[in-house]
Amino acid sequence: MFKFLNMLWQCLKASAISIYSNGLRSILTTLGIVIGVAAVVTVVAVMNGMSSMIGNQLNDFASDMVTLTAKTSEQQRLLGQQKELNYDDYIWLKNKADFIRDISPSMQPTEFSANIEYSGKSISTQLIGTDSVYQRVVKVYPEFGRFLSPSDDQYRRRVVFLGATVLKNLNLPKDPVGHFVRLNDDWLRVIGVGERRGSLFGFDQDNYIIVPLNTLRSIYGDSISNNLTILFRPKEGVHFDAIKGQISELVRYRMGVQPGEQDTFEFITAEKMQEKFDSIVNMVLMVTSGVVGLSLFVGGIGVMNIMLVSVTERTKEIGIVKSLGATPQFIMMQFLIESLMLSILGGVVGLLIGLSAAAMFAILLPSSSALDLVPAWAIWLSFGFTTFVGVFFGLAPAIKASRLDPIDALRYE
Repeated sequence: MFKFLNMLWQCLKASAISIYSNGLRSILTTLGIVIGVAAVVTVVAVMNGMSSMIGNQLNDFASDMVTLTAKTSEQQRLLGQQKELNYDDYIWLKNKADFIRDISPSMQPTEFSANIEYSGKSISTQLIGTDSVYQRVVKVYPEFGRFLSPSDDQYRRRVVFLGATVLKNLNLPKDPVGHFVRLNDDWLRVIGVGERRGSLFGFDQDNYIIVPLNTLRSIYGDSISNNLTILFRPKEGVHFDAIKGQISELVRYRMGVQPGEQDTFEFITAEKMQEKFDSIVNMVLMVTSGVVGLSLFVGGIGVMNIMLVSVTERTKEIGIVKSLGATPQFIMMQFLIESLMLSILGGVVGLLIGLSAAAMFAILLPSSSALDLVPAWAIWLSFGFTTFVGVFFGLAPAIKASRLDPIDALRYE
């Protein structure tokens, strides 16, 4: 045992001296591994950071809110059928579902966006028709003015609540309450501006205008009331999963879905959105990790090539060492350890670069650090792969060096 440890120590010293003596070559040899490991750590950090950021935004954005929408199957679409929720469905559900705390309709009469004008300037924005309860369901709070009131919807008042982006893009005064904007041929009085909420999934949450639902129906006609989304929150202390079955039964009955038939509606929650996003993140992570893995593989080939060149350059040196009594096992271990040290050195440098990149990305995320974004498995995977690269690609040069005949090696020029 002592003899083996002594041989291992001598190999480590010889390998370290060889790496130090050929500094530039050693740096170039490990470059592929450095880039590969740095890329792995950076990609993992960015993906985790995005997932964390989206999770925080979903928690801020009414995490217990549930969205009920109509769902049309592909087969029904081919038959020209379109499932919809209308205003009467909303009223019916509102009266029947006593386990729901707040419920509000949301209607978007235009498929993409609506044009709104002020002082000769026109912009495109998201148009939402709803009622006063929408504020409690979606957690929309005014920075200036007020939100919709029940009487606004009841009397179809020509009023509008603006998002912060609309305020900026229309060059409205900082406090625009009382000013008028134009929607189609109708002038709407601004009653409030919402607090800034930022972006979610790259979508600007502040680029919207909210108009009383009945006002919107009077502008666009009653036909648009057949394109509703129903938003609600369960009562305090009740999780949606506990009442999902009851609501499903009510909606199936209302929409005439027969037993055994598929639902013609779906529920969207913050948790479901997070799950979908996480699945996308994991898919992207797998693809990018595969690409980065190829980079590490190429780096390993680079290590092998340089080590083979090193064997050729040090042929005479190997002959001298063998003539002095070095065993083939010693020569093989020396070259194998040298290859392993180069790979691990590249892994350490790559990890430091990756952590630095993660730290820079963490600056953009509140209450996050580089170590929060880079899980332990990513670090161990990087080192495990670099160790494998060092052993696997160092094996051929090590075997070649150990099999050199000492007489032929001494004669080599």
